[in-house]
Amino acid sequence: MKKLILTTLAVLAVQIQFAQDFQGMAVYQSKTQMPDISARMGGRDITPEMRARMEERIKRNLEKKFILNFDKVASIYKEEEKLDTPGAGGGGGMMMRFGQGGTLYKNIKGKTYTTDRDLMGKEFLIKDTLTTVNWQLTQETKQIGDYLCFKATAKVPNQAYKFKELRDKANKELSKENAEADFKKSTNLLPEINKENEVTAWYTPDIPVSNGPGSYQGLPGLILEVAEDKTIILCTAVVMNVKDKKEIKEPTKGKVVTQKEFDEISKAKMEEMMDSFRSRGGNQPMIRMGN
Repeated sequence: MKKLILTTLAVLAVQIQFAQDFQGMAVYQSKTQMPDISARMGGRDITPEMRARMEERIKRNLEKKFILNFDKVASIYKEEEKLDTPGAGGGGGMMMRFGQGGTLYKNIKGKTYTTDRDLMGKEFLIKDTLTTVNWQLTQETKQIGDYLCFKATAKVPNQAYKFKELRDKANKELSKENAEADFKKSTNLLPEINKENEVTAWYTPDIPVSNGPGSYQGLPGLILEVAEDKTIILCTAVVMNVKDKKEIKEPTKGKVVTQKEFDEISKAKMEEMMDSFRSRGGNQPMIRMGN
């Protein structure tokens, strides 16, 4: 009986805390598995020095820190600004980012999102509906920092699948180049793209907001860790009722498009750039879609 009363009081305390006008902040660190450099180069020989420079540059793009400022119904998710390392942009344009993001605004109550993207110097404002994820809740738990988290899994569309035809086209070109160069093996091609990805998320009911990093949302608690494909996003710090509150406001700058319209524009720009590289006899650029 005493245990039941204490549990009830704890739940009421949480409800009272979140019934008030509050704002929280969560810090996330993302890490993505390093891709195969040889595959990216289509089997071409590269020097150890060039490989080291490329791996360092790619690593900087695959390890990032993000800040999520949230209240009961909305959030702002943005990469922490950092100074570029001298020479980080070198390498003859071998790494190019498309659709590099700025601010992701999510309105959980209205089930909408807005994000501003820079696409080759032109600003776009994507406005669309949040995807409904069919989460499978489990009773498996683990501790993340001070919070008890529960595991949830789902299958979600692989965002890279939108550009599968460009990947297939690049694979065809690489296969042709390998054959012309009389390679013994033609295995160093771009990997296949799955239509769906398995997602594992860990959320805490102790922070009862249906939100999380990036586009992840829809669980009965803040998502503190999520793994999809080769990327893991882990919450490293949470601050509730922050003193210096941030304005959680929807971005407004850029040409307004839907997600589908933006994807079509991106495809056209990517194909244009790939054709330009091929016509000049250059290597296939490493194209990474910004998130």
